Amino acid sequence: MIWRISWRNIWRNKVRSLIVIMAIAIGLTGGIFITGLMNGMVAQQTDDSIKNEISDIQIHNPLFLDNLSPQFVINDVSGKLKEIRDDERVTAVCYRTKAQAMASTAATGSGVVITGIIPDLEKKVTTIHSKIIEGSYFEKENKSTSVVIGQKLAHKLKAGIGNKIVITLQSLNGEMSYALFRVEGIFKTSDTRFDETNVFVDSKVLNPVIGIDSTQTNEIAIRTTNTETAFLVAAKLKSIFSGLSVQSWRELKPALVILSGMMDQFGYWLIIIILFALIFGIINTMLMVILERKRELGMLMAIGMNKQRVFKMILLETTMLSLSGGAIGLLISILLMGIFGHTGINFASWAQGLEAMGYSAFVYPFVTAGFYVTITILVIFTAIIASIWPTRKALKLNPAEAVRSE
Repeated sequence: MIWRISWRNIWRNKVRSLIVIMAIAIGLTGGIFITGLMNGMVAQQTDDSIKNEISDIQIHNPLFLDNLSPQFVINDVSGKLKEIRDDERVTAVCYRTKAQAMASTAATGSGVVITGIIPDLEKKVTTIHSKIIEGSYFEKENKSTSVVIGQKLAHKLKAGIGNKIVITLQSLNGEMSYALFRVEGIFKTSDTRFDETNVFVDSKVLNPVIGIDSTQTNEIAIRTTNTETAFLVAAKLKSIFSGLSVQSWRELKPALVILSGMMDQFGYWLIIIILFALIFGIINTMLMVILERKRELGMLMAIGMNKQRVFKMILLETTMLSLSGGAIGLLISILLMGIFGHTGINFASWAQGLEAMGYSAFVYPFVTAGFYVTITILVIFTAIIASIWPTRKALKLNPAEAVRSE
């Protein structure tokens, strides 16, 4: 009975109740959508980093990580690749030669990281080949002079398809070595910093220049069935290759993990701040309700309604009012997440700035189911807090005085 009375009391002043409900709904929808955008940006950055740069797992000589010096190699590459491929959770594996170098054209020069790859293997591990916007990805018959560079670096060096680039680097014997390449392809990822500092050549050409033989490499990159499986595979490989550095994507780029955690905290705090602001609107509404129904409440208490039931009635009215707004806000948010999570949102106007920070301009917002559950709990908690002051106001009424009030 008390539930039905509380629900009907909410709609005694429909306009006022609808304003409060819509305020809660709009506040929650905005907070959840912004949280979804942030989550989508971080997820997109993580996904692009794994697919284009770091893969799920990387293996190195421990000393190589200090300064990318190519002299610190992994020996017996074919034997290690066989052991890695024996794990059914591994979907693809490739190996690379890497060194710091100077890329120069007739116009200017720039410091880069040159990576020698096996193109056919690299295609299975990274998606750089699908990011080509000009030219091709090691498809020419004469691949020995081909280099693939990022769009940002191409602009910096003023180099286009077919232009020559001189790569200068230090070989293992300490002497400076030079190699001439022609630009075969230009790629563009969502991270302009990566595009500006990375060039790719065939390892069959780069290895002799550096002085590395065919049984050695600087880096082994591995893709697994999913990013969570990567941690299990990495743990297994650490025990197999105890003398090497085996790192999962979280260890390779811990900033991504930190950023993801920060976005989770940001989302919760944003919703808490929004609900905290809405508390005052709910309190104001319920105080108005108590003031308008002062005589009615006095009569109810005079005919025998005890304070416990009055408390329960006001609490239920506040909770129902808040949950109505919360339910509408959650439903709208779920609908928006479903639509934009599938189609994505293109921030083309801010693409240059976002890509300079490593974020994609195309974002797929999302929030987890657990986030919705937490929001529901926070809405209920907000309603309880908001009901305390109005309820105390109602309980302090003197029935005799309240009945005589106008």
